[in-house]
Amino acid sequence: MSHGLESDSLLETGPIYVRENGHLCMVNGGSGRGKRDPPTAKPFRLFSKGFSVELRLNREDDGARREGRDHFIFTYTKEGNLRYSAKSLFSLVLGYISDNVDHVDSLIGFPEQIAEKLFSAAEARHKFTEPVTGLRALQKFTEAYGGLVLCSLCLRDRYLVISEKLEEIKSFRELTCLDLSCCKLGDNHELLEHITKESLSSVTRLLLRDNCLSDVGLRKMTAPVRVMKRGLENLSILDLSCNPEITDVGIGYLFSFKKLNYLDISETGLKDIKAVIQRLQTQINLVHSEVPLKEFDHSNCKTEGWAEQTVLQWEQLALKTIKPQENLKSRTAAQHFYGKRRRIEDPVKCTLVLRKTKASANLQFYKANVQNRLFPLLKKEVAASHQLKKNKEKTLMEQERETSKQKHTCLTMEDWDLLNTY
Repeated sequence: MSHGLESDSLLETGPIYVRENGHLCMVNGGSGRGKRDPPTAKPFRLFSKGFSVELRLNREDDGARREGRDHFIFTYTKEGNLRYSAKSLFSLVLGYISDNVDHVDSLIGFPEQIAEKLFSAAEARHKFTEPVTGLRALQKFTEAYGGLVLCSLCLRDRYLVISEKLEEIKSFRELTCLDLSCCKLGDNHELLEHITKESLSSVTRLLLRDNCLSDVGLRKMTAPVRVMKRGLENLSILDLSCNPEITDVGIGYLFSFKKLNYLDISETGLKDIKAVIQRLQTQINLVHSEVPLKEFDHSNCKTEGWAEQTVLQWEQLALKTIKPQENLKSRTAAQHFYGKRRRIEDPVKCTLVLRKTKASANLQFYKANVQNRLFPLLKKEVAASHQLKKNKEKTLMEQERETSKQKHTCLTMEDWDLLNTY
């Protein structure tokens, strides 16, 4: 009886594999015999190269399971062996702190090199996109490192990012360049009031093109400089073009910017342009430029700093909120049924792209001494062109004189015969 059971068990056995030198070999070939025949089949891999496994832990929550799994790195060697190695203590600590960076008391005095790696780790985990904890985490870095987090910020035509992440934007400090063109802020926007505070007194380039500003907005923006001698006192380049509500009265508020070297007030609501040009030249020594200046080329202002990718993450989140809804088809079908005309809403486009600068509407100004110092070659080229023009005119006049003499001295054969008779 026992012999029959033993034979049945031998018949039920399947193929048996043995690992030899990192390769899996089939021993019995699945024939069900009890003999251990030598391996005749070619060795083959049970797993492909690059195979990795996931460490399963008996934890209740997924967070604890992921935390335990992150401590190891699993790889599959060339010989086919499964190997795991522990991560470095630095990477483990860096990951733990980046997951809980919003609970850090302060980073003041922390080394900048380590702080940059910590910021990148938190950014990879999308910690700065979270509604509440993201703001607290970002403030820890901006308070300690200021301009290293972000030295230049370009929010051109990104009004959705401003509305969604206004508090995060206000946490940036020591910015030198700020581009808010085509954002339709208006005179009473909170961000316009924030840029006049002491935390952004380092701004030297401010671009406010097409923002629905008026004389009231300019009065608010220049009030700290005019009254308390602080705020945008270091401002060097200012773009106020395409704000038609700015009039001659508002230009007078700009005289408080003593360090202003470049100004653009094209396509504004100025009435007496000649008087404004003369006032700017006499008050703050700004000369009208006949050609467009490269300082107002908006491609020069870009987002630079540790938080460059963070701003891109904010923009991606903002774009997800304006995706078309699924029920728009039913709405348009109902409009066709009732004979209503579909309302077509043109997307808001920045006039920065649509407008072509005309020479007659160009109202850009520069400080004379700065222009001469920065562009001496341009001045020489202009002088050389004038000299070349004068030389051409001179040569043309000489040629005309010579031709006129030739006309008077040119004689025909009849004239020569007449002269020979004398």
